[in-house]
Amino acid sequence: MVELPYQRKPLARGKLIGRCTVSCISVLLSQFALSLIPRFFSASPLLIQVALSALVLLVFVVLGRWCRRLLGVHASAPAFVFFNVLFVWALYFAVIRRAVSLVMDIVFSGEVTMLIIGLCSIIASNPGLVTCGSSCANELVESLDAEVEAHNEVVETSASGLCHESLTKGSTLGRRIKYCRSCKAYIEGFDHHCPAFGNCIGQNNHALFMVLLAGFLATEASYVVCSSQFAAKSQIIDRTTLETSLSGNLAISTMLFSILQLMWQVVFMSWHIYCICFNIRTDEWINWKKYPEFQHVIESQPGQSFSKVRFRNPYDKGILENVKEFLALEEK
Repeated sequence: MVELPYQRKPLARGKLIGRCTVSCISVLLSQFALSLIPRFFSASPLLIQVALSALVLLVFVVLGRWCRRLLGVHASAPAFVFFNVLFVWALYFAVIRRAVSLVMDIVFSGEVTMLIIGLCSIIASNPGLVTCGSSCANELVESLDAEVEAHNEVVETSASGLCHESLTKGSTLGRRIKYCRSCKAYIEGFDHHCPAFGNCIGQNNHALFMVLLAGFLATEASYVVCSSQFAAKSQIIDRTTLETSLSGNLAISTMLFSILQLMWQVVFMSWHIYCICFNIRTDEWINWKKYPEFQHVIESQPGQSFSKVRFRNPYDKGILENVKEFLALEEK
């Protein structure tokens, strides 16, 4: 019998400190590596510099996985995100702030402050952990046993035996409880496990997740504007590589880093807006063949020896109703 975990178990303090230290070192190394691009490729077009920045970050990801597998050195993804935000903010105060207007300074500092608060909130948030009584727990444990025997395949439990207090007869999200292998818990309204925030995205924190994505977009766009103003006033772009200081190179490299983040997060947020509009979860879209309610079986025609299975979304009520449901505006 597998024990049913109801909440995430925090890491030991020593292990947590060690992972945060590795993350901080990784941020410093990656940011200073990115500063080599404007130093040696300042004459290259912006698009080339952005592509080179992406290549450098990809190399660091590969090296990080190599260190984790061979050396047993682990980093914390949430700590990596947090230290990157702090690094960019510190560079802004030390170098870029003097070239920015007072209004833009207040806006950017306010955005970063709210971003840090949002990061802490979503890391500590409850995504919708299912906590049931003994009879319901036994059913979920049996489902988890079956999942382990099936090589950890994701399964969806039926709504009839669930006794979580938030489940209602008319609730669509209440029938969408899935198991997260990373958190080892059942999550109500499970969308996906977000490594960057170290938490699942579920019914209780999905809206916070979307607000945080919008916050990242706004903050990074503001930083691109601020660093561009600094580069224009300092005339860094017109100088040769040897004339540019380390602080100037870091200002350009962090701008390239923010552009990359913007490009990725625009795609990521667009995908989640699409999912909200059509009332589908990321996990359901990727693993729809594991969930029977998303399978539409087309019977084989005469002369064919097999049937076709196509995707269908039984939760789609139309864009307006789907958005209302996400915002919890529908009548209870």
